[in-house]
Amino acid sequence: MTKLDLAVLRAALEAERARVAADIVDFEEQGQETLSDVSGENNYRDHMADQGSATFAREMDMTLEVHARETLAQIDRALARIADGSYGVCVRCASPIAAERLEAMPEADLCLACKAREESE
Repeated sequence: MTKLDLAVLRAALEAERARVAADIVDFEEQGQETLSDVSGENNYRDHMADQGSATFAREMDMTLEVHARETLAQIDRALARIADGSYGVCVRCASPIAAERLEAMPEADLCLACKAREESE
């Protein structure tokens, strides 16, 4: 992998990191609810179906936030690997990760074979 390739991938990772970090801030701002909102204290007028919909929406937002935080951690690890010179090498078997895989998923830390094994476990 050339220095230019690394620079392009680093820039893509940094841009994605900024986007994901902004998403997390949005999730945190949306998640700021008062105790009475969470407990349903003020929702006695709402129909049970409306309360169920609101609960589902909150749970979906929490799931998306967890996923965003996991993605941010993966990006941070990829940036650290670029900095220490280990980027592009599978963390499990130490084989090179295909350039096509890194272009598609710059945060990837496993080669395709190790990723396939991980998903089948």
